[in-house]
Amino acid sequence: MELRQLEYFVAVVEEANFSRAAARLHVAQPGVSAQIRQLERELGEPLLDRSGRTVRLTDAGAVALPYARAALSAAGGVRQAVDELAGLVRGRVAVGMIASWSAMSLPDVLADFHHRHPAVAITLSEANSSQLLAGLASGTLDLALIGLAGPPPPGIEIQVVLDVPLVAVVSRDDPLAAETATTLGSLGERALMCLPRGTGMRAALDRACASAGVAPRVSFEASEPMVLAHLAGRGLGVAILPESVTDGQSQLRAIPVTGPEPRSRLALAWSTATASSPAARALIAHARAAIHGRPAASAAI
Repeated sequence: MELRQLEYFVAVVEEANFSRAAARLHVAQPGVSAQIRQLERELGEPLLDRSGRTVRLTDAGAVALPYARAALSAAGGVRQAVDELAGLVRGRVAVGMIASWSAMSLPDVLADFHHRHPAVAITLSEANSSQLLAGLASGTLDLALIGLAGPPPPGIEIQVVLDVPLVAVVSRDDPLAAETATTLGSLGERALMCLPRGTGMRAALDRACASAGVAPRVSFEASEPMVLAHLAGRGLGVAILPESVTDGQSQLRAIPVTGPEPRSRLALAWSTATASSPAARALIAHARAAIHGRPAASAAI
């Protein structure tokens, strides 16, 4: 009895057809038939009923099927254990990221991981921080680059990539541009511009305003920080953004905000409950190591 024979047997049962099973296995159909007949001869009983339009299990086949699947699973476990020991991680990982980021080159991190572990399939999706955290909690994501205002939810671990204050960004001819600092209270009557709810930056603004007892009047929302900066530069209001967005923008002025100072963090996040596969653990370790090796940079989070 060979594992190949068991694999062919399970494939035919699942496809209910020899031709479809052969196509799935990328082998010739006569070879599948021959191997299963050899298995039946060794066992002394027919495993499949070939008399109808679809292939069905015999009573002997129904008894043998769970053991065949268990044997194939055990063989796969042996392969995975040996590969993991040898550093040849296999499997799949799902990664998520926020739309606006620059402090960590996630494509470079994923490309380097793929070079080290070519047998791991990687998927990447984009969403806001709240959606990414939900994906981590449900197990649909293994790792995410998110924005945070406070501590992570229970069951989520993080490694901070960047921690920056948010400032009031205005045009050079705005009255606020002459100030050296401003407070959340004094901004209460101004038209504010910020990222939408669900983002780490918006959570940072809402969290700071709640602490100061201020109800912010957010008149403009956009998912791209530079859009908000350009709106502020045209005199449409005060954008609450990281100071880095004003770099090279001579028409903009960044004013520190106090009372309290809103801060936003960019962080790698993963679930302690779902990050259990060897591939996910390897990716998390690789990404965390990449943080320590990255050059200093700024980001919009």
